[in-house]
Amino acid sequence: QVQLVESGGGLVQAGGSLRLSCAASGSIFSINTMGWYRQAPGNERELVARITSRGSTNYVDSVKGRFTISRDNAENTVYLQMNSLKPEDTAVYYCNANLRPTTPPYRDVEYWGKGTLVTVSS
Repeated sequence: QVQLVESGGGLVQAGGSLRLSCAASGSIFSINTMGWYRQAPGNERELVARITSRGSTNYVDSVKGRFTISRDNAENTVYLQMNSLKPEDTAVYYCNANLRPTTPPYRDVEYWGKGTLVTVSS
Protein backbone atom coordinates (compact mmCIF):
# COMPACT_ATOMS: atom_id res chain seq x y z
CA GLN A 1 0.00 0.00 0.00
CA VAL A 2 1.16 3.50 -0.86
CA GLN A 3 -0.23 6.68 0.65
CA LEU A 4 0.25 10.34 -0.12
CA VAL A 5 -0.74 12.63 2.72
CA GLU A 6 -0.94 16.39 2.22
CA SER A 7 -0.82 19.06 4.90
CA GLY A 8 -0.50 22.81 5.16
CA GLY A 9 -3.66 24.12 3.56
CA GLY A 10 -5.84 26.75 5.15
CA LEU A 11 -7.23 30.26 4.97
CA VAL A 12 -4.93 33.15 4.17
CA GLN A 13 -5.36 36.75 3.07
CA ALA A 14 -4.32 37.88 -0.38
CA GLY A 15 -0.60 38.55 -0.44
CA GLY A 16 0.09 35.99 2.23
CA SER A 17 1.99 32.71 2.13
CA LEU A 18 1.37 29.04 2.77
CA ARG A 19 3.57 25.97 2.56
CA LEU A 20 2.09 22.67 1.51
CA SER A 21 3.73 19.35 2.30
CA CYS A 22 3.08 15.88 0.93
CA ALA A 23 4.64 12.76 2.36
CA ALA A 24 4.63 9.48 0.47
CA SER A 25 4.75 6.33 2.53
CA GLY A 26 4.30 2.60 2.19
CA SER A 27 5.73 0.01 -0.17
CA ILE A 28 7.83 2.35 -2.33
CA PHE A 29 10.81 1.25 -4.40
CA SER A 30 11.47 4.57 -6.10
CA ILE A 31 9.76 7.87 -6.84
CA ASN A 32 10.07 9.54 -10.20
CA THR A 33 8.15 12.80 -10.58
CA MET A 34 6.22 14.46 -7.78
CA GLY A 35 3.87 17.34 -8.29
CA TRP A 36 1.01 19.50 -7.17
CA TYR A 37 -2.27 19.93 -8.99
CA ARG A 38 -5.25 22.07 -8.05
CA GLN A 39 -8.93 22.13 -8.77
CA ALA A 40 -11.16 25.13 -8.17
CA PRO A 41 -14.96 24.80 -8.11
CA GLY A 42 -16.31 24.39 -11.61
CA ASN A 43 -12.84 24.00 -13.10
CA GLU A 44 -10.82 21.06 -14.28
CA ARG A 45 -7.83 19.87 -12.30
CA GLU A 46 -4.68 21.59 -13.49
CA LEU A 47 -0.97 21.06 -12.97
CA VAL A 48 0.55 23.69 -10.70
CA ALA A 49 4.13 22.50 -10.41
CA ARG A 50 6.16 19.35 -10.92
CA ILE A 51 9.64 18.20 -9.91
CA THR A 52 11.67 15.27 -11.14
CA SER A 53 13.83 13.02 -9.02
CA ARG A 54 16.83 15.03 -10.20
CA GLY A 55 15.27 18.34 -9.24
CA SER A 56 14.11 19.67 -12.59
CA THR A 57 10.97 21.74 -12.19
CA ASN A 58 8.18 23.21 -14.24
CA TYR A 59 5.32 25.50 -13.30
CA VAL A 60 2.05 26.69 -14.75
CA ASP A 61 2.51 30.26 -15.98
CA SER A 62 0.09 31.74 -13.44
CA VAL A 63 2.29 30.78 -10.47
CA LYS A 64 5.76 31.39 -11.87
CA GLY A 65 7.75 33.68 -9.60
CA ARG A 66 5.34 33.14 -6.70
CA PHE A 67 5.38 29.38 -6.01
CA THR A 68 8.38 27.13 -5.46
CA ILE A 69 8.32 23.35 -5.51
CA SER A 70 10.98 21.30 -3.76
CA ARG A 71 11.46 17.77 -2.52
CA ASP A 72 13.33 15.77 0.06
CA ASN A 73 14.17 12.46 -1.58
CA ALA A 74 15.34 10.91 1.69
CA GLU A 75 11.95 11.64 3.26
CA ASN A 76 9.83 11.00 0.12
CA THR A 77 8.31 14.41 0.65
CA VAL A 78 7.43 17.22 -1.74
CA TYR A 79 6.75 20.81 -0.75
CA LEU A 80 5.02 23.75 -2.35
CA GLN A 81 5.94 27.18 -1.02
CA MET A 82 3.23 29.61 -2.09
CA ASN A 83 3.92 33.33 -1.77
CA SER A 84 1.98 36.41 -2.87
CA LEU A 85 -1.20 34.38 -2.89
CA LYS A 86 -4.16 35.64 -4.87
CA PRO A 87 -7.88 34.86 -4.55
CA GLU A 88 -7.67 32.99 -7.84
CA ASP A 89 -5.28 30.52 -6.18
CA THR A 90 -8.19 29.27 -4.10
CA ALA A 91 -8.62 25.56 -4.80
CA VAL A 92 -8.16 22.08 -3.47
CA TYR A 93 -4.51 21.19 -3.96
CA TYR A 94 -3.63 17.58 -4.72
CA CYS A 95 -0.30 15.87 -4.41
CA ASN A 96 0.71 13.51 -7.18
CA ALA A 97 3.55 11.03 -7.44
CA ASN A 98 4.71 8.76 -10.21
CA LEU A 99 6.44 5.95 -8.39
CA ARG A 100 7.34 2.30 -8.49
CA PRO A 101 5.96 0.24 -5.61
CA THR A 102 7.66 -2.85 -4.20
CA THR A 103 4.45 -4.81 -4.74
CA PRO A 104 2.77 -5.97 -7.96
CA PRO A 105 2.45 -4.78 -10.69
CA TYR A 106 6.13 -3.75 -10.30
CA ARG A 107 5.82 -0.85 -12.70
CA ASP A 108 5.47 2.92 -12.44
CA VAL A 109 2.06 3.96 -11.12
CA GLU A 110 0.39 7.32 -10.50
CA TYR A 111 -0.77 8.00 -6.98
CA TRP A 112 -2.85 10.87 -5.62
CA GLY A 113 -3.39 12.39 -2.23
CA LYS A 114 -6.86 13.28 -0.97
CA GLY A 115 -6.26 17.00 -1.30
CA THR A 116 -5.92 20.00 0.96
CA LEU A 117 -8.02 23.15 0.68
CA VAL A 118 -6.35 26.51 0.15
CA THR A 119 -8.60 29.55 0.49
CA VAL A 120 -7.28 33.03 -0.28
CA SER A 121 -9.49 35.90 0.83
CA SER A 122 -9.44 39.29 -0.84
